Amino acid sequence: MLLTDKVAIVTGGASGMGLATAELFALEGAKVVVADLNLDGAKKVADTITTNGGTALAIKVDVSSQTDIDNLFKTTLTSFDHLDILINNAGIMDNMAGVADVSDKIWQRVFSINVDSVMMASRAALNLFLPQKSGTIVNIASVGGLRGGVAGAAYTAAKHAVVGLTQNTAYMYNQNGIRCNAIAPGGIATNIAKSMTDLNQTGMQRTQAGAAIMPPTGKAEDIANAALYLSSDQSSYVNGVTLTVDGGWSTY
Repeated sequence: MLLTDKVAIVTGGASGMGLATAELFALEGAKVVVADLNLDGAKKVADTITTNGGTALAIKVDVSSQTDIDNLFKTTLTSFDHLDILINNAGIMDNMAGVADVSDKIWQRVFSINVDSVMMASRAALNLFLPQKSGTIVNIASVGGLRGGVAGAAYTAAKHAVVGLTQNTAYMYNQNGIRCNAIAPGGIATNIAKSMTDLNQTGMQRTQAGAAIMPPTGKAEDIANAALYLSSDQSSYVNGVTLTVDGGWSTY
């Protein structure tokens, strides 16, 4: 097993890519903290892991809240004594609006969940990783963080920020035994579309041109497998990369 005795936090772990990652990491020997705003969903994931012989803990977390982030890491240390892996997976979509139509409310909400949470959780993790001179962070970005026409202005800017934060973190701490990488999913079958409300029709029409050439939808397990690689010693010399997992969509 690739993650024997490792302790991993997975945000947004109650569904989709987070759920698949939490379950796969447990199968690979990790003790998994399933962090999600949906506590019932997180408990179901943790219970499934436990039933299958693994070790897991569910914690309710609003990733945009510093108080909740602090509690997440405090509880993790109390329960498992240390931390080895952080998967910053929690995220939401915007409403496809371009800059001319984007509202302050959507801009701030998308950034608080998609960017601020990554910074706050990574900061907490790094303060644990630095003394132990080891640790791995994997941020879930998006092909929208590498291109301009996949989503609206808020989501696109936020995911570009995640890619930049990943590279900066990798560079700043690569001499401390710490790695930070990102994954850029393409079209993956998850429930993230539920976070899209009040869709902007102009933005939707513009993004449809690229959506028309999207390959068949990928599975959450495709992202989980990429996260496992980037979290394990198999990728020990991989640092600061953004691994695109999009079925070749971005080759066009």
